Amino acid sequence: MFSISPVQPMNFGRQIIYVKRDDLLHPDFSGNKARKFYHFLHHDYSHVTQLVASGSAQANSLYSMSVLANQQGWTFNYYVSHISDFLLQNPQGNYAAAIQNGANIIDIGNLAYAENLAGMHLNDAMNYIVSSDPIYADKKHLLYIPEGGRCQYAETGIAQLAAEIIQWAQEQQKNKLMVFLPSGTGTTAAYLNKQLIQQLAQLSIVDVFTIEVITCSTVGGDEYLRQQFSELVDEIYYPKIINDGHKYHFGKLSRRCFDMWETVCQSGIEFELLYDPVGFLVLQHYLNENANSATEILYIHQGGVLGNKTMLPRYQRKFSRIVQT
Repeated sequence: MFSISPVQPMNFGRQIIYVKRDDLLHPDFSGNKARKFYHFLHHDYSHVTQLVASGSAQANSLYSMSVLANQQGWTFNYYVSHISDFLLQNPQGNYAAAIQNGANIIDIGNLAYAENLAGMHLNDAMNYIVSSDPIYADKKHLLYIPEGGRCQYAETGIAQLAAEIIQWAQEQQKNKLMVFLPSGTGTTAAYLNKQLIQQLAQLSIVDVFTIEVITCSTVGGDEYLRQQFSELVDEIYYPKIINDGHKYHFGKLSRRCFDMWETVCQSGIEFELLYDPVGFLVLQHYLNENANSATEILYIHQGGVLGNKTMLPRYQRKFSRIVQT
């Protein structure tokens, strides 16, 4: 269903890096969400009638899962801990597109048993909802995908990404390559590093090609990210985590992030506004600290540019003098 995403050179600072254009994988599935949900598009889930998931009301995964459910004829209930009044009154971006695809977006604060969920993290609330709500009693027909697509099924599509990267490195003779991507739950980075290590070993080219996955946290910091890795892969497969000394709060508007987004978009490639700006800020710091490194950089585009329709107006309202929409 997905074509192999192209790789495009891009000027970044004082050097050329390469961008894996996962934003071009498919009109409705792009970036890491396309890779994570690849499994469900290529395996038989005809027994499923309900899809249940959770996350932000503006998440890229919300839209991608709404397309998946719509294509498969499933009902789709998506739980959030909060929906802003502005978004409720002005549906746009991933939120609006998901509703058009038939998604039921449910604020857990409006549930009849909301008091039972008080103080819970959304993930814990979802465990309670899926196990206790009578509408999910028939588990045989239920598909529950944790927030951010963080599940073992994500590895199927990420294995394909690893194979594409190895093929490109061989064709372009990139013997020393650093694959960089920003992380939320760390699922893509962890499984990608695992798959690259295993596939290079299977091809018996470990001595010829060095491909290392490096990532940064966009949610919760480095320790949180290591904890996420520990629930997915063995420690030998942990990607290297780097940072630039700044603490980033997911979804919080930042002048530094917006300025970086504007800078990288001048390349002619549109990036999204949640993950990519943090990724490029941390990558810029890393490259400044390692200016003499001979390693070439492959940046994995995060896709999800539909979400910019929601993020840009938010930036416009906060930084009206600098942001033109």
